[in-house]
Amino acid sequence: MNLNRRHACAVALSSLLTLPGAALAQGAAPSGPLKLGVGMFQPDREKNDATYRPLAAHLAQRLGRPVELRTVDSWEGLAKSLANGETDLALMGPWGYVLAHHFSDAQVVSTILYQGKPEYFALVVTHPDSGLNSIDDLLGPKGRGRSFAFGDKGSTSGYLVPFHEFQKRGIDPEKHFGRVLYTKHQAIQTQVTAGQIDAGADFNRNRDVMIAQGLITAARSKVIWQSAPLPNDAFAVSAALAKDAAFVKRLQGALAEVGPLLASQPGLLPANYTGFVARDNTFYKPIRDAGLATGKLGAR
Repeated sequence: MNLNRRHACAVALSSLLTLPGAALAQGAAPSGPLKLGVGMFQPDREKNDATYRPLAAHLAQRLGRPVELRTVDSWEGLAKSLANGETDLALMGPWGYVLAHHFSDAQVVSTILYQGKPEYFALVVTHPDSGLNSIDDLLGPKGRGRSFAFGDKGSTSGYLVPFHEFQKRGIDPEKHFGRVLYTKHQAIQTQVTAGQIDAGADFNRNRDVMIAQGLITAARSKVIWQSAPLPNDAFAVSAALAKDAAFVKRLQGALAEVGPLLASQPGLLPANYTGFVARDNTFYKPIRDAGLATGKLGAR
């Protein structure tokens, strides 16, 4: 992978600091409606918006301010939108959060819980007919010239963490594989299980949900590598809002209420998500360390 590709995501975010929107992110806290950005957790925008409207309505009620929901279709795009002032609040992947924090001082206030835990795992998956039984097979002679799919370059489990693992093993995926794709997690699983791609990067939550919904079968999605535990998605605020300690405390309180409310309002979060827990930037250090080790976090 050449230098421009390796640093594309980080350079793009860094350049935002010269734009007027970035000045807004560094200035006084905004008033009026709050713009909530969420990643494309669901297969399409309409379903994604419908899934997170109840959470937006809950926050609006508890914070006493309108909350305008905005789905952003890539993790990289969501990080940029928080950096340049297009969104005030964001529910975002860990790597996207680390980028937004590094380049625009966005701050995490809470971490989402999945089945009661604030952590998840990156995976590498293949299909049972690939002949690949381990990460060593994939990165050795058996895997040379195969096709491999990453998520978008703002994805933690779909890009940063598996790329870091490849790098630690001395593998440049652009040279080792015959074809490298960058696409969405759902597409990775669908194409891998269909045998259209030899292997790809995913995360356990996505794989579990797609199996449960009948979108793929477990027998066709073979896990050949799993990462160490990774911090779950971050609920973050812009640098401007982070300066308002009273607001941050109210927001953390509103998010902490979500878990207990799920018993009577199950639509507040998607299935298997069980609430939020307050966390600060130190929780995301493993992701920042991976970004530094791969050279993807440059100078501010």
